[in-house]
Amino acid sequence: MKHFTLDELTSSATAQRKGIANVPDATATAHLIRLVRQVLDPARSALGKPITVNSGYRCPQLNKAVGGAPKNYHLLGRAADITTNGCNRRLYNILQSLPHTELIWENDGAWIHVAL
Repeated sequence: MKHFTLDELTSSATAQRKGIANVPDATATAHLIRLVRQVLDPARSALGKPITVNSGYRCPQLNKAVGGAPKNYHLLGRAADITTNGCNRRLYNILQSLPHTELIWENDGAWIHVAL
């Protein structure tokens, strides 16, 4: 993992505020590593600018606290909501050429949801 860390993909202000231990199991960790290696790192290299992870892995308690869908890829460590400083459209276009199961232009482009 060149540009991202597991801490970055599991960090959550909501989890910290509510005292939720947002710790992925071995399977979710493996999925996060795969997401970074196959999608996020290549996207960052192609973009040439930092990408911010707004939300990555969510344990069930955190997912409920943020109003996430009861069954989503964040729960499995297979998704990230990401953004850049003013380059979201370009990032979205880059992500279209990379492996993904879901690619969603969220909240009028405020962030991009990508899942593998």
